[in-house]
Amino acid sequence: MKKQIDLFKNVDKLSVLLFLLLIFMGWFNIFAAEIKEGHQSIFDISQNYGKQLLWIITAMMIATVILIFDAKVFPAFAWVIYGVTMIILVAVLLFGTEINASRSWFRIGEFAIQPAEFAKFATALAMAKFLEEKRARKIMLFDTLTALAIIVVPVLLILLQNDTGTAVVFAAFVLVLYREGYISGLLLITGAVAAFLFILTLLVNEFIIIGVIAFIGLILFLRLRNRKREQWQLVGLFVILSVYVYFVDYTFENLLQPHQKARIEVLVSEDVDLQGAGYNLHQSKIAIGSGGLWGKGYLKGTQTKYNFVPEQGTDFIFCTVGEEWGFAGSTVVIGLFVLLLVRLVNLAERQKSGFSRIYGYSVVSVLFIHFAINIGMTMGLVPIIGIPLPFFSYGGSSLWGFTILLFIFLKLDSKRLELL
Repeated sequence: MKKQIDLFKNVDKLSVLLFLLLIFMGWFNIFAAEIKEGHQSIFDISQNYGKQLLWIITAMMIATVILIFDAKVFPAFAWVIYGVTMIILVAVLLFGTEINASRSWFRIGEFAIQPAEFAKFATALAMAKFLEEKRARKIMLFDTLTALAIIVVPVLLILLQNDTGTAVVFAAFVLVLYREGYISGLLLITGAVAAFLFILTLLVNEFIIIGVIAFIGLILFLRLRNRKREQWQLVGLFVILSVYVYFVDYTFENLLQPHQKARIEVLVSEDVDLQGAGYNLHQSKIAIGSGGLWGKGYLKGTQTKYNFVPEQGTDFIFCTVGEEWGFAGSTVVIGLFVLLLVRLVNLAERQKSGFSRIYGYSVVSVLFIHFAINIGMTMGLVPIIGIPLPFFSYGGSSLWGFTILLFIFLKLDSKRLELL
């Protein structure tokens, strides 16, 4: 018994508590979102909320098993786990079941498993292993390209499954590369500016934007009249930005799929069919806004009760929070996620091992991207790409994947003085 206690004594209790709070709050909200007449028990396993309880129990069992493992297993088998996961991603393309137009599931009876959810922690392990091995030497371009390749391989396989939303999440690992010095802050800023110009170009005529860029560039050019090198760099930047802006419209019209264009148009256009492409977001805003300050009360949400909000137990679970718990309850849920992320950053910074630190930042980045995009899309701040709210949305694959992702790090943290 003493040995069992020793195995768990160094695990961060606050992170575990936040994990438990989020999964059980999610369970109660799934019940509120999907309760049907004739199925009044939250333990009814014929319904999604009953199945979610089974996923929660098995997730806690998985977490316990991870904490019992020797922490050295994870860096030792990082490449093996990554390789096996990539093979499974290929297998699901060949033998998987298509659900919601995505061939990304293995169906077992009434349950379905999505391997892409497990690719996140597998990629995090591989990234940590690779970057930790290279940290003793000067960063080379080849190292950065190799690290990006580790990210790109699962992204391409997931895109082939027609699951764009999950593929987008892997952009989170770019934040890890920035933290470790493989990508400069300037590159991140450039990416943000490119995204801003993309949206702006869809709202405003591209020639007006090019004219504004030219005007600003001319002012800067005149201020740098005695610095020829900087002037030519400025001219080059102007050309690049102008070409980029000019081709945004072409890219939008000719390269994006119809459903992808529709999701962006919902954000940037006022003339959207509220019974078509704009339906999900419109109903989501109504549900969240109708909750007011304190909400309508648990199990009293009309938008969710009468199924006005699509996917209200999965991708749009936050609508149930907004409608039934109101602004106050939504703030509590967001606060719990922020507290967990801040806590994990603190844990990552105290690691003695490079592997543990890099893996910890991977966990933070993946959870942050999921959290920010999921809540943002329910309020119309980002395009609807269909990804779950960590620990909260219905789904066994996502819950298992996030649980493994988190508890591997908590195990590594519990042995931080031994992993040097």
